[in-house]
Amino acid sequence: MASAPMPLRRPRLQAAVMARPAELQVATPATRQIPHVITITSGKGGVGKTNLTANIGWHLRQLRRRVLIIDADLGLANIDVLLGLSPEFNLGHVIRGEKSMAEVLMRGPGGMRILPADSGVTELTELNDSQRMRILSEMESLQEDFDYILIDTGAGIASNVMYFNLAAQTMVVVVTPEPTSLTDAYALIKVLSGRYRQRRFKILANDVRDEAEGSEVFTNLTRVTDRFLDVSLDYLGCVPHAPQLRKAVQMQRLLSEVEPNSAAASAIRKLARKIGALENDPLRCDMGILWRNLLTRGS
Repeated sequence: MASAPMPLRRPRLQAAVMARPAELQVATPATRQIPHVITITSGKGGVGKTNLTANIGWHLRQLRRRVLIIDADLGLANIDVLLGLSPEFNLGHVIRGEKSMAEVLMRGPGGMRILPADSGVTELTELNDSQRMRILSEMESLQEDFDYILIDTGAGIASNVMYFNLAAQTMVVVVTPEPTSLTDAYALIKVLSGRYRQRRFKILANDVRDEAEGSEVFTNLTRVTDRFLDVSLDYLGCVPHAPQLRKAVQMQRLLSEVEPNSAAASAIRKLARKIGALENDPLRCDMGILWRNLLTRGS
């Protein structure tokens, strides 16, 4: 029988905040700002979301941005494996009220902070309102410590995927040239626009032969959305196929570290600069209001 969720213990959280390294200390009032929350999402699994999220985060750190990556693929988490981390605690402990987010964060490559998730736990695949509110409360406690929060969502149109996408100021939909990737990306955008009234999406074409194929992937997707959906798609760019990626994954290191001069790493570096230049939507930048709205819209 599952035990009742433990209440959040704010004194412990405040102590953890004070113990953080200088780069994560709360900014002074003159420099405080709401972080840019970005989801890296997709309709289909296996399109490279996690690798893209980690490498984009690493390049944002090279630009001296404070970066938090949240593994939100609840139940099928793998960013800790990708980065060679061995977490003692994870997002599941936060959701169950056993730990605060500050206690669970790990240091990743380049000084990124990583919030790992649990794997193989079916109870986390469908969050209830109480669990969502717990995540909200914990996110608000950390929001002044980061410039960017990158959320690596699960794939598809499950409620958890919707929830985290609605929590973002910017949604980046990853597609590949595979027909199934395009049709599933369309399904994701259709649900987010039809049920949740989301209108703006960034499109990232991954694992393409060249820039021409990346543009073709975007054109094929917009041809359908322009006909059937009331949405605006912006082409963020493309990342070419990386033969070196398998080597990096086997080494449990980032492609941008192992092969920094590869075409894929160069493309991701360019994408990170573009993401770093994106402005927060002023109507979607108050995380507290935004996440509370999810309790009425995201269920």
